[in-house]
Amino acid sequence: MSRGWRVMEGDVMPNWKAGLAMALGLMIAALAVVEGQQQRAPGSTLTNEDRAQIQELVAHYARALGTCAAEEYAGLFAAPDGYFASGPRGHVAGREKLIALVRSERHCNDKSQSRPTNAPTVVAEASAEGATGKTISGPGGGHYEDVYVKTSQGWRFKARNYISTQEEAAHLTARDFIEIRQLAGNDTGQFKDVYTDAPEGKRFRSSGVVIAPSPEGATGKAYLSRDAGAYDDVYTKTSQGWRFKSRIYAAVESTASR
Repeated sequence: MSRGWRVMEGDVMPNWKAGLAMALGLMIAALAVVEGQQQRAPGSTLTNEDRAQIQELVAHYARALGTCAAEEYAGLFAAPDGYFASGPRGHVAGREKLIALVRSERHCNDKSQSRPTNAPTVVAEASAEGATGKTISGPGGGHYEDVYVKTSQGWRFKARNYISTQEEAAHLTARDFIEIRQLAGNDTGQFKDVYTDAPEGKRFRSSGVVIAPSPEGATGKAYLSRDAGAYDDVYTKTSQGWRFKSRIYAAVESTASR
């Protein structure tokens, strides 16, 4: 009996204390991980109020664009680099370009044209950045794929990507367009914005790489800042992602200008 008591007093109790200390250490480490995750992903959930505000943002967008309220439209994007993107328009970022985008819209220059101001319903989900959303439909079909962030002025677009019905049929998504623009060098500063001549002066047409669906995957065209040349691209999607099928440089005579 005395040997058994000595074992408990000399061996088991210290082991029990060591185990408790280890458990406490693991708990503290786990709490630190959770806290870090919360800091990295503050938008882990969306409240009903958040969803209502995001829906109102989408509705405000439709009204501003439909009534050609260019400054109001630009104010719906998070500063300084919130952007709109589509195949024909390219990646349009920054307040001044977003204003120019609206002012160049056909219905804002031809009073015989009109654009619906009713807002499509958006399905929003929480994300690490804030929220993502996809509309049920867009103007003339198609849909928007969005990224929203919560700012001091409320929810704003960090990104709004329009996917047309033709692009839907080609199974192209916003992620495809983002990857193609990265491949093409859209963020390198080598391409210039394109303007066309209009009765009131230069009118904005597109920014960076203009992309269209094709049987191979997609095509792209981008005017170069360094000269009057342009790249005509053909892209194909491989198991390693989007790749060039061809890139052809051509000197062009164009009304394209800064």
